[in-house]
Formats: sequence, structure tokens, C-alpha cells
Amino acid sequence: MTSVTVVGSGIVGLTSAIMLQESGFSVKLISKAGFEKSLSWKVGAIWFPFEIQPKEKTNRWATLAYQRYATDVIEGNGIKFIPFITAYTAESNIDWTSQLPAGKVRQATREELPKGMEMAFISHVPLAEPLLYLPYLFEKFLQSGGEYKELEISSLKELAALDSWVINCTGLGAKSLCNDDDLHPMRGQILRCNKMKIPSFANPTKRGALSYVINRSEDSVIGGTDYENDWNESIDPADTELILNRLTESGVTENPEILEVIVGLRPRRSAVRFEFDLNYPNVFHNYGHGGAGFTVAWGCAMELAEILEKRN
Repeated sequence: MTSVTVVGSGIVGLTSAIMLQESGFSVKLISKAGFEKSLSWKVGAIWFPFEIQPKEKTNRWATLAYQRYATDVIEGNGIKFIPFITAYTAESNIDWTSQLPAGKVRQATREELPKGMEMAFISHVPLAEPLLYLPYLFEKFLQSGGEYKELEISSLKELAALDSWVINCTGLGAKSLCNDDDLHPMRGQILRCNKMKIPSFANPTKRGALSYVINRSEDSVIGGTDYENDWNESIDPADTELILNRLTESGVTENPEILEVIVGLRPRRSAVRFEFDLNYPNVFHNYGHGGAGFTVAWGCAMELAEILEKRN
């Protein structure tokens, strides 16, 4: 059985590890800290192709992930399908709507639009609650014979020496690991609140002014920010006020009760790096998924497994 080591324990690393197991590989998982320290632990995690390129590959990955989530709805694992209102403009990439199953997406009526939206789709999409889904995936990996170790890798040379095949799923950490000038943070600040009695929606039509509400089983996530090249991981009270003001501007009259303010840095790139390394041909890079890690991770993992099966 061919051995593979996956580096990174966020949603991209975990799905890659499990998909490789399902394809017959012996898999080890390494990360500098557990999944509960990853960016994936912090996010709202709804199926939504946000700030990710290239478009054609993203559409395919997102479609495959949608199909995988449909088979992964298990009581208590954090996966369910919910209606989601998504605003768009004439310039928006709406190709993802054609990838959904028949009857799972439609145009929103004027009466259904939150205030400030001119056009939107209502789609039935997967919601993955990280605090439930990541532990479920990690346990699934271990029960399938996977091995896990906490270890910080400081160079590509060190990474390549880990195994016969090595998958780099280190997210923003790949910037220093790979000296990747294209990879940069997109800072997100969100508010975790008591569950609200409004529809889940997202308005990504104004760059730098992302606004959304994601209703989960026990709480609601209100966002957010999408600041490019911003490394600040501290809570900014001004951003909290900004997020709440945008919520009011969208016509929401309910006053949210804030439980927690969370900041995370999305790994943004001009295009996802999904390729073998030129200097270390046993290393495959799978990072730079922007704000769409949960949306495309399973799709990337499936294509990755196909690639390695052909090389094996």
C-alpha cells in the first residue's frame, strides 16, 4: 500500500486525507496544531464559491463537493442543506448556479430580497458546522487507519522528505513555506450570535463590504469583512460596528445578541495552487482556496486522488 503524508489539518487537509484513504492509500496527517486551531474551525462554512479562482475548476470542484455533502448528511455530524439567498450583479460569476441539481436554485422574487439587493438566487446548499464536522472527519480518518502527528515543517525540502507522496494543504502557512508571493491573507471578522429568526443570506457584490448571515443549529454567524493583505488577527471594534450597521441596512430589525467575535485570515490567491512542485516532484500543492475551502475541498480531494492513482 502506497504511503502518503498530508500536511495541514483544516478542511482541505482532512478531506484530502480521507479521500486518499478511500482510494487505497496509507495516509498520515501532520499539522503544526490540531484542527481546532485551524482557520476552518472559525468560519461559517456554507457552500458558497467566494473569492476563488480559476472559475472553470472551481465550478467542477464545487459541484463534486455538493454531491459528496449530499451523501454525508448524518445526524450530529454538522452537515445539512439549507435555503440560502445570494446576491449577484451583471459582473458576478453565476456559473455555479448551473452546476446545482434541478430544482435546487431559483431566482429570488422582489419580496424575498433583503434590503439593498437588486438581484439574488435562492439555492438549497450544504451547510457544514465546523465544530461538529471537523471532529467527525478527524475521527473518521483515525478509524480508517490514519495516523496523526503534530509537527511544524519549516521548508519545502523538509516537507518533501516526509514520504513518497506529500500533499501540501497548509493554507496561508504555504506563503513562507513555499515563498509564494501570490498567496496573501484576506482578513475576515465575524460575529457569532444567538440564533436569529431571519433567512440566511450573503451579499458579496461590493468588494470590501461583504455582508452575510448564516443560521446554524445553535447559533448564527454574521459577517463580515474581506480585507486584502491585512494580517491583523486582533478583534477590531470598529469592524463589529460596521458589520452590525450593514445588517441593519439590509432591513434586519432583530437586535443580535453577540456571543463571540472571531477573526480569521483566509488564504487568498489569484488561483488555487493545485499542482506538483517543480523542484520536489513528490510534493503536490493544494492551497489558496480563499473563502471557499468548505465549498471546494471535497472536489479538490477527489481530483487529487485521481491524479495520484494514475501516478501510483
